[in-house]
Amino acid sequence: MTRSSHEPADYDCPFCLLQRGVADEHNQQSDIVATTDLALARVSPKWWPANPGAALVIPREHHENLYDLPRATGHAVWDLVQEVAVAMRTAYACDGISIRQHNEPAGGQDVWHLHVHVFPRHGGDRLYERDLEARWVAADERARYARALAAELDRLRDHAFGRGITSRSTPDELRPPPPRPAGRRSPAR
Repeated sequence: MTRSSHEPADYDCPFCLLQRGVADEHNQQSDIVATTDLALARVSPKWWPANPGAALVIPREHHENLYDLPRATGHAVWDLVQEVAVAMRTAYACDGISIRQHNEPAGGQDVWHLHVHVFPRHGGDRLYERDLEARWVAADERARYARALAAELDRLRDHAFGRGITSRSTPDELRPPPPRPAGRRSPAR
């Protein structure tokens, strides 16, 4: 079912530009934390006050919104959303995760390439009450979160998911956490 497009005819999609290596203040290669054949995850350049390090998961191909997204691509996006959420929970030591996805202007969409927001949540953060307080974040501030999230995605890829994620972290840049002693479980967060 094809819907009308809200994307202007001369639209330079920031997510497609990022994948082609074109950088600007809101889109840096250092924002990318994981890629698969069909999806990409990156730290968002826009943060809410009590939710730093939010991520965006997008299809690699340009699809404006959910309505005409191919099933295989949709599955790849949601698989990566789950992986980012699991990694974020540990990497950021947050209390929970929220996800949201917007379609068309009336649905809150303002970038014409489908993307799923993955938010770290903390008790009392009032995420949904603070949309007007969101701010653009400098690349150097995003980089710390991107490194932590990429490292945890690498660790999970190596130990659990194994779904072909390619992360951009390097061993020199980030070291995996030390192994836990056998027979001991870490306390729940």
